[in-house]
Amino acid sequence: MSINHHNLNVDQQEIDKFSAIASEWWDPDGKFKPLHTINPLRLDYILNKTGNLQGKHLLDVGCGGGILSESLAKAGANVTAIDMAEQSLSIAKIHAQQNQLNIDYRLESVEHHLQHTTQRYDIITCMEMLEHVPEPSSIIRCCAALLKPQGQLFLSTINRTHKSRLLLIIGAEYVARIIPKGTHDFNKFIRPSELIDWVEKSGLKPIELVGMEYRLLSNHFELGPNIDTNYIAYITKP
Repeated sequence: MSINHHNLNVDQQEIDKFSAIASEWWDPDGKFKPLHTINPLRLDYILNKTGNLQGKHLLDVGCGGGILSESLAKAGANVTAIDMAEQSLSIAKIHAQQNQLNIDYRLESVEHHLQHTTQRYDIITCMEMLEHVPEPSSIIRCCAALLKPQGQLFLSTINRTHKSRLLLIIGAEYVARIIPKGTHDFNKFIRPSELIDWVEKSGLKPIELVGMEYRLLSNHFELGPNIDTNYIAYITKP
């Protein structure tokens, strides 16, 4: 199946970049090693805020190869997962089948999904994706429309600071080389004030921002109050 990306909220260069390394999604020591490293942190945070995922309808926006989607499904959620990188979705589907997980993977943007489904979700996750699209505010508006009242939204992205440039581009891409060169574009990083403005204009309520800090010397991530680099936003719909 092919998608015409013209006029979609999609950066074709970003799609091509992740498609080129799609075969490595499930290699914990490969190019997606940082996502495998932070996935337990993301999952624990989501579980802490949502409680029991059993039977909840959950949408994972920008699911990639399904690292988070599978964890959420194993925790009991009914997961629909969408992405615009066909190769990544193919890997995700195969891996889910191998692990006997029933995840509804779909090749579509969140804008398209909103237009073509009547489903409304208890929980939506959109992790490490907003900094890879032309209009992140559109993603948030669509997530707001797709959430049920009292629904919960989890967004994670990267703050546009000198520290994030130093750690995540110079440090992680060029010095430690734990992320492929060119993964990040500093100009697409999102300040928390910008994110909160989009959230509130979409009729949602920001509850909490928590930092996800990368420790270069020890090569690991941890959650904390510092949001200078990676951060997670916990948001609800009134």
